[in-house]
Amino acid sequence: MARVLLSVRQSGVDRPLLWAVALLSLAGLVIVTSASLQIGETRLGNPFYYGMRHGLYLLAGVGVGLFVYCCVPLTVLEKLRFAALPVAVVFLLLVFVPGLGREVNGSTRWIALPGLTIQASEVVKLCFVLYLAGYIAQHKAALETRWKAFLIPLGVLGALTFMLLLQPDFGAVVVLGITAMGMLFLAGVPTLRFLLIGLAAVALAAVVALAEPYRVARLMSFTDPWADQYGAGYQLTQSLIAFGRGHFMGVGLGNSVQKLFYLPEAHTDFVFAVLAEEWGLLGVLAMLAGFTVLGWRVFRIGHGLEERGFLYHAYLVYGCALVFCAQAFINVGVNMGVLPTKGLTLPFVSYGGSSLLISAAMVALVLRAGAEQSRLQARGRAQ
Repeated sequence: MARVLLSVRQSGVDRPLLWAVALLSLAGLVIVTSASLQIGETRLGNPFYYGMRHGLYLLAGVGVGLFVYCCVPLTVLEKLRFAALPVAVVFLLLVFVPGLGREVNGSTRWIALPGLTIQASEVVKLCFVLYLAGYIAQHKAALETRWKAFLIPLGVLGALTFMLLLQPDFGAVVVLGITAMGMLFLAGVPTLRFLLIGLAAVALAAVVALAEPYRVARLMSFTDPWADQYGAGYQLTQSLIAFGRGHFMGVGLGNSVQKLFYLPEAHTDFVFAVLAEEWGLLGVLAMLAGFTVLGWRVFRIGHGLEERGFLYHAYLVYGCALVFCAQAFINVGVNMGVLPTKGLTLPFVSYGGSSLLISAAMVALVLRAGAEQSRLQARGRAQ
């Protein structure tokens, strides 16, 4: 372990990025533990059950991150990029296998293994970024001039979207869509094509949203949650109450009232609302600052890689940045009532092993990309 830490220190790893991830993760551990005390006591007889499990997930995430950083060359991932799509499809199919798929709140999004539950969409996000980064690196010139090159990754996105909607997992679809369009835009696809595809995507999203009654209810409750505060608008009104109670300094760690079964999913999708209630405006601003630093440093690494011609590395990093930023933006927006309610975790903060492990792997890939750039440049100067 000491040797690994020494090599990390000497390899030019982006320390502000590491600090941002570490502080967000530690804050997440504290707030998840606080938000889950009552639910752990009531359901399992142990108030620290979810906090302890979250701590174990964090330790596992550190292990996964170190393994990916030290043992997974991005040149190998680039060669195996086409294997990422079959892996994503397999995970999406496994949720429908009797005995493996686990249904929660009407959605079949999880694969239940002994002692472990995997959310398929988290794996799909990473696999799609691996695939699309390789596609862009290979076809960047064609993407700038040909419709066909632009439509192929959109077709892949459409197939994955269809499978995700069968679960259903509309939140993951939105994150994948933002990530794909962001990566393709950064690759130089003409703006006119984005406008045409964007209009089609908005129309399709409207059809999907209106196809299910619960989605219509969420959209309507988002516009005026107080009109049905004990029905469709219940989650959002309880979240807004949590923000209102927090004021500037918060009510104090552990003193949240909304987590006492008023606010559903207080330690997962709505953990940010509990943070706002207990830590107040200052805690909210600190959390937002952490995600701002995270996004800035990752995009900065990607930009440096692209300038030096490491296209696969650059777009892999861009993809990870877009996943982090999109998911954080949506989760915070949902908690604050500026976006319709969706079931998305807050990266590094919300309770959930799949999200933590995949996020740790993505951060490790970003750091590995920067380290490989430094080594390749040093080798070039030596030759």
